[in-house]
Amino acid sequence: MANGGLLILLPLLLLMDFITAQMPGFVSLDCGGKENFTDITGLNWTPDSSIIEGETANITVSNELREQYTTVRYFPADDRKYCYTLNVVTRTRYLVRATFLYGNFDNNNVYPKFDISIGPTHWNTIVISDANTMESQELIFLATEPTISICLSNATTGQPFISTLELRQFNGSLYMTEFENHYFLSVSARINFGSDSDAPVRYPDDPYDRIWQSDSVKKANYLVDVAPGTEKISTTLPIDVSNGERPPEKVMQTAVVGRNGSLTYRLNLDGFPAFGWAFTYFAEIEDLAPSAVRKFRLVLPGAPELSKPVVNIQENAQGKYRVYEPGYYNVSFPFVLSFRFGKTSDSTEGPLLNAMEINKYLRRTDGSLDAPLIAALTSRYTTANWAQEGGDPCLPVPRSWISCSSDPQPRITSIKLSNMNLTGGIPSELTKLNGLVKLFLDGNSLNGPIPDFSGCPDLETIHLENNQLSGELPSSLANLPNLKELYLQNNLLSGTVPSRLLDKGLTLNYTGNNNLHAYSNSGNHKNIIIGVSVGAAILLIATIVSWMLMKKGKKQQAKKGRLELGLPSQKHVSSFGDAAADAAHCFTLSELEEATKNFERKVGSGGFGVVYYGKLNDGKEIAVKVLTNNSFQGKREFSNEVSLLSRIHHRNLVQFFGYCQEDGKSILVYEFIHKGTLKEHLHGPLIRERGINWIKRLEIAEDAAKGIEYLHTGCVPSIIHRDLKPSNVLLDKNMRAKVSDFGLSKLAVDGASHVSSIVRGTVGYLDPEYYISQQLTEKSDVYSFGVILLELISGQEAISNVNFGVNCRNIVQWAKLHIESGNIQGIIDPALRNGYDIQSMWKIAEKALICVQPHGSMRPSISEVIKDIQDALSIEKGAEAAREGSSDDVSKHSLHSPTNLGLLDLGMSDHCLSIDESISRPSAR
Repeated sequence: MANGGLLILLPLLLLMDFITAQMPGFVSLDCGGKENFTDITGLNWTPDSSIIEGETANITVSNELREQYTTVRYFPADDRKYCYTLNVVTRTRYLVRATFLYGNFDNNNVYPKFDISIGPTHWNTIVISDANTMESQELIFLATEPTISICLSNATTGQPFISTLELRQFNGSLYMTEFENHYFLSVSARINFGSDSDAPVRYPDDPYDRIWQSDSVKKANYLVDVAPGTEKISTTLPIDVSNGERPPEKVMQTAVVGRNGSLTYRLNLDGFPAFGWAFTYFAEIEDLAPSAVRKFRLVLPGAPELSKPVVNIQENAQGKYRVYEPGYYNVSFPFVLSFRFGKTSDSTEGPLLNAMEINKYLRRTDGSLDAPLIAALTSRYTTANWAQEGGDPCLPVPRSWISCSSDPQPRITSIKLSNMNLTGGIPSELTKLNGLVKLFLDGNSLNGPIPDFSGCPDLETIHLENNQLSGELPSSLANLPNLKELYLQNNLLSGTVPSRLLDKGLTLNYTGNNNLHAYSNSGNHKNIIIGVSVGAAILLIATIVSWMLMKKGKKQQAKKGRLELGLPSQKHVSSFGDAAADAAHCFTLSELEEATKNFERKVGSGGFGVVYYGKLNDGKEIAVKVLTNNSFQGKREFSNEVSLLSRIHHRNLVQFFGYCQEDGKSILVYEFIHKGTLKEHLHGPLIRERGINWIKRLEIAEDAAKGIEYLHTGCVPSIIHRDLKPSNVLLDKNMRAKVSDFGLSKLAVDGASHVSSIVRGTVGYLDPEYYISQQLTEKSDVYSFGVILLELISGQEAISNVNFGVNCRNIVQWAKLHIESGNIQGIIDPALRNGYDIQSMWKIAEKALICVQPHGSMRPSISEVIKDIQDALSIEKGAEAAREGSSDDVSKHSLHSPTNLGLLDLGMSDHCLSIDESISRPSAR
C-alpha cells in the first residue's frame, strides 16, 4: 500500500513542483482590489494599487462569484493615458490578458467604449454592450524590453476601466514564429472540442494558464453548423503533450468524432479578415479495432488542391495517445471560417478533432523617436501627477501634455507643462527634442539660466514666463531660425537683450525682469514688445462687458419671440448651447408660398403631414413639411421636433432650416434630399431603378448608424429617435444616408437608465421590451436599427402576411429561423445576385440578430454596431478588389479567394500566404 500510495503521490508532487516553478513568471493583478488572496485554482492575486492610481468600485454580478471580479479600477474620460507597467524578461514570450466586467460600477448604465494599447501599439477597442458580460483580450508577445506597458485611453463613451490584468510567462519555444519581432499574436479562438462541461480549461490543468473554451458554449466565437453524427468522446488515460505548443492533457483527453464521416463547423473570428497563426490538435483516444483505419482530409469547396493532404493521426503522431499538431504559422483568414473534415474512401472511421487555436497577427508599432528623452525627463519628477502617464509618449495616442507629428515614428512637437510645480533648472532633455515647435514651461518655479536650445531648430514658441530664471539671455536664442514668440516676463533675468534677438522680428515679452534691459542702440527694432497700460485694460474690459450685455439682451428677446410662437423654452440644451436653438429660422408663410409656388409640387406624405418641394431666393432647395394634425398631440410633436432639430447638427442627420407658425399652420423646413427614402429604394416605386448593391447598402447602414450614434452619444442629454425605419432614412444625390423625422424623439434623462413613455413608434420596428414596460432606452433604437439591417440583407419589408410563411409574420422571426440554422442564403435578396462576400453578409446578419434580442441589456450599443458594419465594409471592399482582379499587394494575397477560406495546413501542403512578402512554410509537429 505504501508503494502504491507513493506512486500515486509522485505525479502530484512533480506537478506541484512544476506549478511552483511557473508562479514566478505569473502576475495576477486584481484591479481595484484591497488585499492579496489565492483563488480556487491556486493562482495568487495582488491588488494593483501599488502600480497605478485611479478610482475603485465594488460591483456585483449575479453569475460571477470570483473575488477578482468583485472590484474594478476606473479612470476619468479625459485625454490622458492610464498605464500599467510590468517587468518582463527580454527575449521571453508571454501571454498578457486583460478582462473587463462593467457591472454598472458608475450607476450610469452608460456602456463604456475605450482603447487598450500595449506599448506604442493599439491593441483593441473595448466596447461594452452588456453590464453583466465579461470582455476579455489576450495577446502573445516576445519581450524586447525589460518592461511592458498596458494602457487605457481615449474613452468615446463612459469611463475606461479594468477588472484584471494577467501576465503569463511561456517556456522554451512555445509560440515562436519568425515574425515575432514585428508582430504580436492576438488570440482569437482557443477551443476545446468534446468537452463534457461548459467550464473552460485553464490553470492548473494548463500550467501556462491559457483559457480553452468549451465547444458547447455558443459564445465561444459562435461555433455553429455542427454536422449530424457529431459525437463527443473522452478518455482518462494519459496523453503525451510534450511537443509543440503543449496543449493541456485535459483538453486532449476529449474530442469530437464524425460518426457519419464529417466534422463541419462555422466559426466567427473577431478582428478578421487578417493574417493569422492556426494549429489543430489531434490525439487518437479511441480504442480502434486492429482492422480499423481513421484517415481524413480537410475539404474546402472550390479548392480541390487543398483537399489532397490526408491526416492519419496514429501515423502522424507516431503512436496512440500522442499529440499531433498540424497547422500554419502564416495564413490568411476571413471573418467566417467554415471548415469540414471528411473521412477518406479507404477509412473505416470518421474524422476526430481535439482542439484548435487561432491567433491574429497584430503588427507591432515602432515607438516614437523621443521616447528615451521623455523617460529621462519624467524620471526627474516621479511623484508628479503628469509624470505618471506611461506608455509611449506619442503612440497610439500622445500623453495629455505632449503633441506629436504624424510621422510613422513621430517626433514630439509640443510640450505643455504650464503650472506643474516644476523646480530646479530647465531639464536638459527638453533641449534635445529636435522636432519641438512649442514649449510651455510658464507658471512654475524653475531657476537657473536659460539653456542653449540650438538642438531644437524648429522651435517657434517658447513660454518661460512666471518662473525664477536668472542670468543673461543666451545669444543662441537668436540662432533659432523659426522662433516667432518668446515670453520671458516675471523672472529674475539680467543683462541686456541681444541685439540680434531684437532684430528677428518676433513677439518678445521680457517685462517684469528688473535687471534686464534692451540693447542701448535698439531703437529701430522689428519686435512686438508686449505691454498694456492700465487705462487701456479698463477700456477693453468695459467694451467687452458692454458687448456681452447687448448680446444677452438680444438672446432674451429672441427667446421671448420663440415662446410667443408656442415653442418650449430651451431648458435642456446640448453642447452647442443656446446658439443652436437660435439657429432655427422663423420663416413667414408668404416666403414659403413663394418658394413652393403656392405648395404646387408634393414630394411626400406621412402621418405627420404633406411634404412639398421648394426653392428659396438664394437657390437653396428645401423640403417643406406641413402639419396636417392640428390637435394638441400634433402640435406637441411639432414643438418637439423644432426643439430637437434646433440643437442637433450632423452630416448624417437631415439639416433643419427653420419653421413657420402662421394662420393656424405649423410648418417645418428642411434641406431637400434628392434620392428619396430607403424604403422607396428597397420596397417602393424606385425598386426597379435602385441599383443598390451590397456595398452601397452597407454604406447606407453606416451613415444611418452614425447619425443615431450622434443622437445617443454626441448630445447632452442624449436623444432617442423612437421611430427608426427605412422611410425615415433619406438618400442624397450621392446616395449617402441621412436620418430624418424627430417628431416622436425623446430626450434621455441624465442619470436615469430609461425614460418612462407612452409607447409610440411603428409596428415591425417597435422594441418589444419598450412595448411591454413602457420604458424607453437607447437600446430601443438599436432594436429598430437591427430590423433595418435585416431589410437591407433581404430586401423584404418588416411585416408581411405572405412572404414569411405560415409561422412568421415579421422579418425578425423569419430571419432568425434561417440564420440560426445556418441557412443565410435563404434570406439574401435575390437582386444582389452574387455581388457580395458571404463573410460580410454573415457578419451583418449575426449583428442584426443581436440587435433584435428581446431584452435591451443583450443588445449592443450603436457604436459597436458601427464597428461591425465597418468591418463588413472592409471585407466587402477587399472582396470586390479581388473580383475585379486588382494587382496591389492586398489582392495578391486576397483575404477572400476560394483557395484561402481559413485554411489549416495538414503538414503536407506547400500552400501558404505571406506577411510582408516573406514565406513561412507549413508546420506539422
